[in-house]
Amino acid sequence: MNAPATTELPVVVIGAGPAGLAAAAHLLDQGIEPLVLEAGQKAGAAVREWAHVRLFSTWGEVVDPAAEKLLAPTGWTRPDPDTYPSGGDWAEQYLQPLADVLGDRVRLGATVTGVSRTGRDRIVDADREQQPFVVHLAHADGREERVFARSVIDASGTWATPSPSGGSGLPALGERAAAGRITYRVPDLKDPAVRARYAGKRTAVIGSGASAFTALAYLADLAKAQDGAGTKGVWILRRGISGSTFGGGEADQLPARGALGLAAKAAVDAGHADAVTGFRTEAVERDTDGRLVLVGEDGRRLDAVDELIVLTGFRPDLSFLNELRLGLDERLQAPVALAPLIDPNQHSCGTVYPHGHRELSHPEPGVYLVGMKSYGRAPTFLAMTGYEQVRSVAAAIAGDLASADRVELTLPETGVCGGAGLFDAPSAQEADGGGCCAPAPQLVQLGAPTAVGAAAEEAPAGGCCGS
Repeated sequence: MNAPATTELPVVVIGAGPAGLAAAAHLLDQGIEPLVLEAGQKAGAAVREWAHVRLFSTWGEVVDPAAEKLLAPTGWTRPDPDTYPSGGDWAEQYLQPLADVLGDRVRLGATVTGVSRTGRDRIVDADREQQPFVVHLAHADGREERVFARSVIDASGTWATPSPSGGSGLPALGERAAAGRITYRVPDLKDPAVRARYAGKRTAVIGSGASAFTALAYLADLAKAQDGAGTKGVWILRRGISGSTFGGGEADQLPARGALGLAAKAAVDAGHADAVTGFRTEAVERDTDGRLVLVGEDGRRLDAVDELIVLTGFRPDLSFLNELRLGLDERLQAPVALAPLIDPNQHSCGTVYPHGHRELSHPEPGVYLVGMKSYGRAPTFLAMTGYEQVRSVAAAIAGDLASADRVELTLPETGVCGGAGLFDAPSAQEADGGGCCAPAPQLVQLGAPTAVGAAAEEAPAGGCCGS
């Protein structure tokens, strides 16, 4: 079968999450047909897996303008822009209606298994850019199919590939064998079965980002409940505790994000969690009772725990893109032009220089990684970043470079600035050097956690602002 002319083809969008569906809306706004391929059985399948978690962004920040324009004729109205949706709210009240409007442009249960140029593997130069993309996909019933595309936007995210507990980026020895007692997600403690798993138990939480804050706060809330007596958290940090370990607190321009760190600090201060600093996990062993014993690279062995929650970030799955010529940073696995703007080794201020199609382009013209996947292994991604990315990319595909280059996104600051921080400082009493952006977070009285980031990310734990 010969591929049709490239200009007659749709743009294939991989993933029916927030960035993918927004990309489809922007493509339609440009007069281009999208074809959205979603591995899950519903739109926003990944978001639905953390339906119990509340975002730290408001409704006003998580609805894409082009998507809202597409939804308006259906009578859809955005929920109160100043309120915070849960993942479930976001999926049911926004993503699903948007997918419904897109209709058969969204195909569910379609897993992309490979992307290439028609008749050209990654080696072949001849007429490469004149060939359409070919996308192989597998359906839930095992049937295989291929579709052709004029361009490919990969918005598949990183949810399916969480990072392991090992401090070297590899699974700790014994981590796979202990899988039955490990989760890589924030647990839903409102679910009776999940609640029973953690109630009265000693649970280690590895990570230092928004999701780790949330897990600690959830465990603390359980410990205070009538059915949670004896619940204890152990917070494992690879770095030392500094003034910015708990985030920006009241200096964070997203107040709910700042409150997360304060809730984690409250859990530690109240004795519901103990902090272990400078600990990089090398092995997960079992004691004589079958409980888990974490062993550090420095030889330390921690007291046994019943459960382990690993929230050390995510990484992109690039396996199905192997036949494309991608230009990715060797550290972050993000596009090379974007990586310096988001590299946590250099800064963590939460503000990213406005970027669009040029920073997201690759040596293979016409392919773009957008949304969370564009950040590779970097943390602190916000939905509004993805929406501006896909707006720029859709304009570039349509040939409207003036619009594509007009990127005017301003992101809220975290209130935490600096580089990688105290990587090797184990002391829980480490303090930041002078001139830091954020003051030490002040303990405030919080009830049950009400706001959390959408991804489990491990952010740097300190450092000072250089500007």
